[in-house]
Amino acid sequence: MQCFQCRQNTYYNDKIYIMGILNITPDSFSDGGRYFAVENAVKQALQMQADGADFIDIGAVSTRPGASFVSESEETERLLPVLHALQGKLRIPISVDTFRPAVARLALERGAAIINDVGAFSDEMADVVRVYGAGWIAVHTVGEAGNDTVYENGVINAVQAFFDDFYARAIGCGVNASQLMFDPGFGFSKNTPQNMELLENLNLLNTHDCFLMTALSRKRFVGEMTNTPQADQRLAGTLHFDRMAVEKGSCILRVHDVKEHREMLKGF
Repeated sequence: MQCFQCRQNTYYNDKIYIMGILNITPDSFSDGGRYFAVENAVKQALQMQADGADFIDIGAVSTRPGASFVSESEETERLLPVLHALQGKLRIPISVDTFRPAVARLALERGAAIINDVGAFSDEMADVVRVYGAGWIAVHTVGEAGNDTVYENGVINAVQAFFDDFYARAIGCGVNASQLMFDPGFGFSKNTPQNMELLENLNLLNTHDCFLMTALSRKRFVGEMTNTPQADQRLAGTLHFDRMAVEKGSCILRVHDVKEHREMLKGF
């Protein structure tokens, strides 16, 4: 049985888990600005916990196409007050969506348990994860979100090569395999046909017995496949494609709409 460890927490793949998305940015693609104020962020985190989230993923930098650059100091200034305000209020682990080792270290010092990393592998991040015993989510991405990329050997092979390389390098740096989780990176440098090819073939990916997470919620390709231009109107499409992902082997769904996904998962 697969397991995922993040600090003192251990999870087994005997159920499907939900990671609630908490964007504390002014410019995220579907809810930018809604939870930018600390009190709004705390209220939303507690609501997602009440709705059945198993994890809360906090992002202080938008990764949407065309998002403005955010410095490390600004990312920290957004993130730390929210982490401080949530201390003692959540029963579930906090994940922090960052590619910066220094930000990851500060977050883990303040109680976070998982680093959701859209950056390339780095020995420095591996060292941070190893020292704190944190979970580490490795997200496949090439360049910026939204950019189309030609994968000469196909998108599945590209994602698999990324998983293989990341796993080997992480283990080589002393990170335990149970600390790793893989995300194939829907929407990152992949067009709609590539995203659909990836979704339909998720079961072919070898995750080296690590958890597979999918993050499809409200993304552009969901809108294109369902003719839904407005990001916050893509719930039905998101539920449909997330159900496909679970059927293809995903055991964690990263979502905006926790309650609706918890209802959908009652059949699993």
